[in-house]
Amino acid sequence: MHKREFIVMAASVAGLSVMGACTTTGPGGGDPAARRTAIDGNADAALARLYTQISGSKELVSSARGVLVFPTVVSAGFIVGASSGEGVMREAGKTTAFYRMTEASVGLLAGAQSQAVFVLFMTPQTLEHFKASRGWTAGADGSIALINVGATARIDTQTVQQPIVGFVLTNAGLMANLSLNGNRFTRLDL
Repeated sequence: MHKREFIVMAASVAGLSVMGACTTTGPGGGDPAARRTAIDGNADAALARLYTQISGSKELVSSARGVLVFPTVVSAGFIVGASSGEGVMREAGKTTAFYRMTEASVGLLAGAQSQAVFVLFMTPQTLEHFKASRGWTAGADGSIALINVGATARIDTQTVQQPIVGFVLTNAGLMANLSLNGNRFTRLDL
């Protein structure tokens, strides 16, 4: 193996190892009740941030049949990357289940970032299809139309007509030109 290939592979493995360490630790550690409480509280904070940053988002979330809220999705890597986060399913404003979102990628990437991800199921059919799956992959099991905010900082009403819509927030605000295709959602046994 050449030195350059070894360095790239070692950096990629190190990045993925860091990802694994970041997603297995945190508030509540191994106590399921404490973990549920921490995830649920973080979801509340992420929704509050969404509502203050994006005009019309509270009404849209209220009209959804179900909402996945991932308050902290950490992405990291060098050439090979991964992202992971834990979140909740909210139906009629109440938490009904806990989920993990994961993604692996290969390409021109380096670094790490944290973001909040919101997936809104606008129809009963899309929500039931999601809940009935033993692991749901965006793009294969259903398409997520990402919300764009126009110059008026209001939600694009064309996107709202889709059966599944999503928001991705970073510390800088709403992300544009991003895809959630390939992200896998699995239910957590908490």
